[in-house]
Amino acid sequence: MKKELPTYKDKERGTWYASFYYTDWQGRRRLKKKRGFLRQKDAKSFEEEFLRTKARSCDMAFGSMVEIYFDDMKGRLKANTLKNKRYLVEAKILPFFKDLPLNEITPAHVRKWQSDLLAEGLAPTYIKTINNQISAIFNYAVRYYGLQVNPARLAGGVGKKNADEMNFWTVEQFTAVHEKVRKLPARTGLSVLFWTGLRIGELLALTPRDLDLDAGTLSVSKSFQSIDGEEVITEPKTPKSRRVVPVPSKLAAELREYMAALYNVGPDDRLFPFTKHYFRREMLKAAEAAGVERIRLHDLRHSHASLLIHLGCPVLLVSERLGHEDVQTTLRTYGHLYPSTVPEAVKKLDDLMP
Repeated sequence: MKKELPTYKDKERGTWYASFYYTDWQGRRRLKKKRGFLRQKDAKSFEEEFLRTKARSCDMAFGSMVEIYFDDMKGRLKANTLKNKRYLVEAKILPFFKDLPLNEITPAHVRKWQSDLLAEGLAPTYIKTINNQISAIFNYAVRYYGLQVNPARLAGGVGKKNADEMNFWTVEQFTAVHEKVRKLPARTGLSVLFWTGLRIGELLALTPRDLDLDAGTLSVSKSFQSIDGEEVITEPKTPKSRRVVPVPSKLAAELREYMAALYNVGPDDRLFPFTKHYFRREMLKAAEAAGVERIRLHDLRHSHASLLIHLGCPVLLVSERLGHEDVQTTLRTYGHLYPSTVPEAVKKLDDLMP
């Protein structure tokens, strides 16, 4: 028979609290008290979960294992690496798994979660990175907490280690397509994507408050996406995705013209209240009219990166402008565009030798 855990009513505040003893990892008996629960059952649930965690029991919630995992990783990983891992886990894993008992999560749960990720339309390499994070947490639970099996391993992998071969347009090709785009919102939005390298979700989340056209900059602080038919504003893809992007003066003028054509738009209203599908459709129609090879909408971002590299911009500048988490991400994605500069560098070394 399950032992009933005591909880207490705080008569002054009208709330419940839990107060109980437990044995810590050094064998010492300690008192744990937590106040402020609106319901008695919430106080009981807190105590049960706390004791399961201290007992190293796999009955604990997945979210509790995540906290144990990150606490253990604090001294083992670089602060920035840990911050990035936590960001991915909180944004893409915990919303699905947080309250599920660790030992009741099955491969079927994981595959359902994987399907939801795929439905978001995320890049295959990003999906693989997220999947690696949940697998690492389950592996940790198997190794140190007696979990019988890693359900993510049984569910199988998802995503891709390496990105598909990318396509991009030159300035001449983009200009030819741009001239064939009839609708002003599509024409302006596609310009922003090509000349700044923004992700489509970042473009769709832009508001007038994000633009400082006198200074010639736009600020990226959020992303827009549609989930199960619901339009939501989310955090950017990674912490480094928050950035201020300088824009060419001609693009600033194009944005001014576009904003002048808008009616009654507030400072926090979306500048481009459309969908990814809208921009993709208008871009493909214009490409066909211009006789230019069709590419994906995301390839406009690749086009911007390749243009910067062609102009001789340092990889750190490319990385910061695109909002990559680190230079390694930029090199993994675009490193193949750099080799042509090697002979030139070697020649410079040769010229310096006596």
